Amino acid sequence: MSTTSSKGRNGLARFLPYAFILPPMIYLALFMFWPLARQMYMSLTNTRIINPNRGRFIGLGNYERLLDDPNFYLSLKVTLIYTALTVILGVLLGVISALAIDRPFRGRSIVRAILLFGWAVPGVAASLIWLWMYNERSGIFNRVTEVLGIGRFAWLTSTDYALGSVLAVTVWQVAPFVMLVVLAALQSVPGEVREAAKIDGADGLSTFRAVTLPHIRPSIQLAALLVAVWSIRRYDIIYLLTGGGPLGSTSTLVVKIRQVAFEGHELGMASAYGAVGLVLALIIAALHYVAERGRMKWMAR
Repeated sequence: MSTTSSKGRNGLARFLPYAFILPPMIYLALFMFWPLARQMYMSLTNTRIINPNRGRFIGLGNYERLLDDPNFYLSLKVTLIYTALTVILGVLLGVISALAIDRPFRGRSIVRAILLFGWAVPGVAASLIWLWMYNERSGIFNRVTEVLGIGRFAWLTSTDYALGSVLAVTVWQVAPFVMLVVLAALQSVPGEVREAAKIDGADGLSTFRAVTLPHIRPSIQLAALLVAVWSIRRYDIIYLLTGGGPLGSTSTLVVKIRQVAFEGHELGMASAYGAVGLVLALIIAALHYVAERGRMKWMAR
C-alpha cells in the first residue's frame, strides 16, 4: 500500500512542473502567439479596415510594395537611428548614474528619487510635460536660449531638431531603468575584491575595468537588449510629440503602422510593417544571444 502511494506521489511530482507552467503557456498562446500568427497571415493579404474579414490572400505582395516605397526606407532608417542612439545614450547615462550613486554620500536617497522620476512618470504625462518645455513661444528651453542670445528653435516642427528632441525625452525615460539594473548588479560586486585591487595599486579606472565591469557586464547587456526592443516598439512619446513629422523625420515603423492602418485603411500593409519591426527585434535578440554564448564560452576556458 505504501509502495503504491509512493509511486502515486512520484507521478504527481513528475507532472507538477508542467501544471505550474501550463497557465502562463495558455495565456501566451491566447494573447501573444495567436494574435502574432494572425498578424503575420494578415500581412499576406490585402485586408482593409473597411472589410477586415474579406481580405484576399496576395502572398508577398505587401512586402513587394514595401520594397518599392521610399517612405518605408525612411521609417526604417529613422527606427534604426532612434533605437541605436537610445541604447547608446540611455545605457551610458544609466551606467554613469548608477556608479555615481553607488557610493554613500549625504542626500543619496533624494538624488536617487530625483533620477528615478523619469522612469516613474507615464509616457503620456511625460510627453505633455516636454511639450510644454518645447513650446516655441513659452517653453523653458526657448526662454533659456533667448537669454543666452541664441534665439528660438522649432524643437518639434523642424526636421533638424525633431528627432533629437524626441530622443532626449526617450533617454530621459529609459536611463533610470538602466540605472536601477546596473545599481542592483553593483551590489553583487565583492567588496574584498575591490579592496584587493586598491591594495595592489590599481586606480579607480583600472579597478572598474578589471573588477567591476566583468561583474555588471551581463546586466548592462540585458538592459541594452530591453531598451532596444522598447525603442523599436515606442509609440506614445513619438506620436504625442510629433505625430511622426515633420516630413516623416520622426516616423518610426510603429508610427507608420498607425498611419497606414488608420489613415490609409490598409491593415494588410500595416501588418507587413509590423512584421519588419518583429524581425528587427528578433535580430537584436539573436545578437544578444550570440554575444552571451561567446562570453560564456570565453569564461569557461
